[in-house]
Amino acid sequence: MTFWTSGRLWPKLMTRCVGLSICIAATAVGSACGQAQSVDLQAQVEGVQSQVGEQGYGDLTLDQLMQDLGVPGMSIAVIQDFEILWAKGYGVADVETGRAVDVETMFQAASISKPVAAMAMMRAVQDGMFTLDGDINDVLESWTLDGGGFTDHRPVTARSLTSHTSGLGDGFGFPGYDPGTQVPTSVQILEGHDLSNVGSLFMEREPLTFYEYSGGGVTVMELALSDARGRPFEEIMASDVLTPIGMTNSSYEQPIDPARDVNAARAHDENGSSMGPKWHVYPERAAAGLWTTPSDLARFAIEVQNTYRGTSTRVLDQAHVSEMLSPVGVGPFAVGFIVSKRGEGWYFEHGGSNWGFRANLIAHKVKGYGVAVMTNGDQGSALAAEILRRVELAYEWDSVADGVRRGYGG
Repeated sequence: MTFWTSGRLWPKLMTRCVGLSICIAATAVGSACGQAQSVDLQAQVEGVQSQVGEQGYGDLTLDQLMQDLGVPGMSIAVIQDFEILWAKGYGVADVETGRAVDVETMFQAASISKPVAAMAMMRAVQDGMFTLDGDINDVLESWTLDGGGFTDHRPVTARSLTSHTSGLGDGFGFPGYDPGTQVPTSVQILEGHDLSNVGSLFMEREPLTFYEYSGGGVTVMELALSDARGRPFEEIMASDVLTPIGMTNSSYEQPIDPARDVNAARAHDENGSSMGPKWHVYPERAAAGLWTTPSDLARFAIEVQNTYRGTSTRVLDQAHVSEMLSPVGVGPFAVGFIVSKRGEGWYFEHGGSNWGFRANLIAHKVKGYGVAVMTNGDQGSALAAEILRRVELAYEWDSVADGVRRGYGG
């Protein structure tokens, strides 16, 4: 585990470490104090808060809050100084077996699948497979998008598909399928085939007119990437993104491989009860199909941060990752991520909501901190929001900082 300190915290840390025999040498002092500070702040996140917050959850410990919201299990990874500072599992992964959550327990990332998939798409752009702003029909081979007259002046592109500004309408999320059910192909999903449990995709307006969240549009991008690479999508994700970053507890396989399912969480309803099947299957892999852990999501966010600051090229170069952090001009999205100003800082983020799973990932664009939270209950979004609030306060993020007041000193 990595621990972090800063010059701003140093006096406080020194005070806490006075009298410790292990703090004889300066290097030992820094190590011990850093560890003590990390433990203190973790306990601060887990305990009763000094501020109750808008939802009134601050007077509960994390364990009490999980019980109150009916969320059986949760896993957290906190990022500080471009590293995973700490990670921990809470509660149970499966109420039917009582198996505890640990840091390697896999959860469904739901829509956080989208920005991870967008990185693979950007890698294809970087490799010259297609362009970010070219007509997606020039990439597609197994299906053709009917523009319906809306693309006469501006085509649907990889950029617009991954920023939800393509003009495509679907009017649905993806509910998933019971295990053992015959699932549709990507083309069948887009066409509203009888095997699909959602309607067909259609053009609703000219591209870049408005922002409208479209999982169907991301499915078009998934199909285009597979057509361009000539390989199954889950294999592309493993070779181009997951493996280079070191996301060893992550997979886009749907259904999840039985060997990985041993440590996969069960889906639970709003009361924390089993819903029958352990989980749903999502053939819409790019939009909703990633199984992962908060630590792996943190590694993904750190890779974005490091590439943006020019210290990594494991997947993308600095210019191409910048597209993932630059809003396209319509709506809140860049390529794959929501990018927004929170307090005094700029952050990239995405949430996720699948059947019985909720998750959230947020990270600072330049300062090297963030947090990933994954849960196995339908009330997990409220829990993740409270975790974020607690982490922001404990680690003094600039999202909760007061801005500098302009004036003369003296």
